Order: sequence, then structure tokens, then C-alpha cells
Amino acid sequence: MRAVDGTLDAMRLLLLADTHVPARARTLPELVWDEVDRADVVVHAGDWIDIGLLDALEERARRLVACWGNNDGPAVRERLSEVARVTLDGVRLAVVHETGASAGREKRMASAYPDTDVLIFGHSHIPWYTTTPSGLRLLNPGSPTDRRRQPQCTYMTATIEGGALGDVQLHRLPEKKS
Repeated sequence: MRAVDGTLDAMRLLLLADTHVPARARTLPELVWDEVDRADVVVHAGDWIDIGLLDALEERARRLVACWGNNDGPAVRERLSEVARVTLDGVRLAVVHETGASAGREKRMASAYPDTDVLIFGHSHIPWYTTTPSGLRLLNPGSPTDRRRQPQCTYMTATIEGGALGDVQLHRLPEKKS
């Protein structure tokens, strides 16, 4: 994104996973749609469930980087890959739904994704942010629509500037009013 003076501003990322629309929610919460509008890149780590949300995000997001998840059927899998890869301002991202058990995750993923700077994943609905000894950063934004055993629904934002990932933030959504 260009600033008024012609320099590059930080690229704003919105990280999502496990939206499960329409099984767990009819659509994304309005706060998340507001983040879609602010983001330069929306990243979704699978478990869409229905093609409708994929269509809506492709239409509304400036750029979408996404993969399919274990609950996604043929319509989603025809349009997305199991692993999405992109380089943004020199930062090599990979997006995958499942990474296996939390025990040993850093070592397994560093081995599986040696040419990656940031791995964004989902599946557990549990937010996760660690850095491996090799420098690989692992991010799971949780779910903005299905908190499971977590206290709140969540998503993440981050920036990329000067070839580095920064300002990673976990956002907790307010409880739904009955």
C-alpha cells in the first residue's frame, strides 16, 4: 500500500481459519468484515464448509491467500490447494489447515517447511504463536465463528514491512448477545 509521499506503508494482513460458515455462523462477524476491508491481504487457513464465504471473500478482499481444510468438500477443493504459498515483500508464507498434534509441532513444521518464514494454520481453533529455533513463525488465528473450548472467538492481524513480519495481534471477539 502506498502512502501519500510515495513510500510504502506496512502491508496489513488479516489471518482467519475455521470459519465453518454456515454450519457455525451464517457469516463472519461485522468486526471481521471491517478487518477484511482494512487488510491488504486476507489469509484463510481452511475449513470454509461452504463455497459462499469463499466467493464473498474473493469479491471483497483486496487479495486472498487460502487453502482448504479437512471439512471442505469438492467445490472448495476444486478452487483452493491443500497448501497455499506466497511471498509478500520478501516474506515467504505458507498456509495449511492441519499441522498435527501440538507436541513436537515446531520441529515437524520446521522440517516440513524449510523454505518458509511464516506458517499460518488452523484446525484446532486454538490460537497459537511460536517461533522455531530455525526462525519459522507458526500462527494459528483460532476461529472467528466457532470458539469450541476457547473462552472467545478469535482472529489475528499482522503487518509485513521491510521484509519482516511484525505487529502480530490476537483479537478476541465479544460474546454474542442472545
